[in-house]
Amino acid sequence: MTSPQALSEQGRRTVAAWAADCAERVLPLFESEVPTDDRARDAVARTRAFGRGELDASGEIRRRLIAVRAAGAATSPVGAAAARAAAQAAAVAHMGAHALGAAVYAAKASGLAAPDRPVAVHDEIQWQLERMTPQTRAALRLLPPVGENSAGPLGPGLLASGTLAAIIREIQADLTYG
Repeated sequence: MTSPQALSEQGRRTVAAWAADCAERVLPLFESEVPTDDRARDAVARTRAFGRGELDASGEIRRRLIAVRAAGAATSPVGAAAARAAAQAAAVAHMGAHALGAAVYAAKASGLAAPDRPVAVHDEIQWQLERMTPQTRAALRLLPPVGENSAGPLGPGLLASGTLAAIIREIQADLTYG
């Protein structure tokens, strides 16, 4: 049985552009630390191409971990979070819930980059929400609430605990009531 976190292929293509937008916004935080490493930027470009239907899901599923390895090249938690945003965006081809992972890590990177601005995470979330198309909202509404389904990234694990889960809850609350 398919996980409700997967979304249909069309649903994954729909949320891919938004996930890429979220990740691309924080890419400079990674690239400033590792300027010769293009794995995260390439992941965002591939996510956009997948969203446009130019790349197939199976190929992108095989390549999604390339950006995960880029996070290991980062020299700070800020850069690592930015690379993880790109990795989560690339993983949308595999499972639609990773779009929320891209948004979460982008918000985390923004917050870490501005420790003197307590509203940095919230401001990033607002930016992300404003960029959702009605189709993206509709697709993301199909995902279960964070922590309520174990078969995917929103289940037990990093995205379903602590600050990351709080960010997802804020995004999902807006999807429900926004």
